[in-house]
Formats: sequence, C-alpha cells, structure tokens
Amino acid sequence: MLHAMTDTGDSVPALRLRGLTKRFGEVVAVNSMDLTVPQGSFFGMVGPNGAGKTTALSMAVGLLRPDEGHAEVFGHDVWSDPIGAKSLIGVLPDGLALPDRLTGREVLTYLGLLRGMDRETVARRAGELLEVLELDGAEGTAVVDYSTGMRKKITLATALLHGPRLLLLDEPFEAVDPVSAATIRTILQRFVSGGGSVIFSSHVMALVEQLCDRVAVVSGGRVEAAGTLDDVRGSQSLDEAFVHIVGARTGGAEGLSWLAS
Repeated sequence: MLHAMTDTGDSVPALRLRGLTKRFGEVVAVNSMDLTVPQGSFFGMVGPNGAGKTTALSMAVGLLRPDEGHAEVFGHDVWSDPIGAKSLIGVLPDGLALPDRLTGREVLTYLGLLRGMDRETVARRAGELLEVLELDGAEGTAVVDYSTGMRKKITLATALLHGPRLLLLDEPFEAVDPVSAATIRTILQRFVSGGGSVIFSSHVMALVEQLCDRVAVVSGGRVEAAGTLDDVRGSQSLDEAFVHIVGARTGGAEGLSWLAS
C-alpha cells in the first residue's frame, strides 16, 4: 500500500521547475526558479522564512498559478495536463483545511470517492493507512478533536490514499510530537524505499540531514544551491552551509548589554 507505483522511465525527473515565477504586487515571491528532482530521491527544500518555498511548492502541485514558467511531474505539465500530473502527486500543504467534522475514516472515504476510486479499494486502503499511522484507535473521533500530530498523520494518509509516485510535503513535522514524528519518518522512508519520491520543506536542518539524500537551499525566490546532501554542505554541517549560502546574520545581540546580570 505504501509503495509507489512502478516507474516507467528513470530519465524523467519526478519534478522539474523551469523559470517558475510568482509576483504578489511589487513583491517577487518566486524568481525564475529552476529545480530538478530525480526519481527515487528524498529531497529537502530549506530556506529562511519568506524565501518562496511554500509558494513554489503550491505552484508545483497546481494550487497556485505561476505568472511565468512551467512545473512538470514525471513529464506531465501541471497546468496544461493537470489530470495526468495530479494523479501522480500526493500533497500535504501546511495548514490544510480538512472536513474536520468527519472521522478519519470518513475523511479518507470521502476524498477517495471524490477521486473516482472504487469503494472497495478505498475501504481497504483506508483501513491499512489508519492502522499503519496508528489512528485506528480513534475510529469514532472527529478530526476536529485530533491532536496536531494526529492531524498531520491523517493528512499524510489522504496524500497516500491514491498511491502517488511523488509526495510534496510542506513542514510535515512542524508542531508534531516525537512519537508521531517517528511514525511519519518511517512511512516516508518506506515510501522512498519502494520507489517513490519525496520533497519536503523544513526549517529543521538536523531532520533534513537525517532523512534526505538531496537538498536545495532557497533564498529570495531562487535556488541558491542544489545537489546531493554532501555536495551542498561540503565539510560543514547543513546548518553552517545554510547560513553561509543565504548570507544570514548570526550576531545581533551586541547592543543588549542590559540583559546581562
């Protein structure tokens, strides 16, 4: 269930962004972004707040129309061939609203049928996902009463339900307790080991180093560095490489002498 669909061409990237651009008034949120994510990779996208990560991912999955450029999923253009592209994608946006007056199983059933899946397949997969994600003990609980970790897990279940080949996850571990985070990590690692591809944005560099084999550093709406984890960080930690690449200030406390005892 958690394995991705069979690959049909290793030379086609899981995701390719070409000249992707988005403006909000005078603000250029994403500036001619180019990025290639190979199939079978566990790909981390890191950057400071306001770097354009969420905007880029939203355009990559068809939630936000770009002003310029293209996004392709396994060769399918997200905007000219949305059905072909979106059938291959599972998405966990940050802050996604769910029909939270339903139970977890009801949410999965509703969204599965909405996708055109047959009822028997939806019921079987929903049961497997609820069990693997340790939500089967909350069968009668409405999503509105879920904890943050439970909400992250049920949203991941909705992303996995149709058997995608690519998962795009925006801050999947934010505000999640260690037990839920461990479960989510295990599911994602199993997905990749089964041939799937994962892209996720995060501010937690240690987590990216632990999970990812490739990484992109985004700043000012552009990809400033991308490649294998070792290529991007070199002999430094990813934290140190990140600060160097984005040119972040790490001081700033010099004038706060009044904080000293």
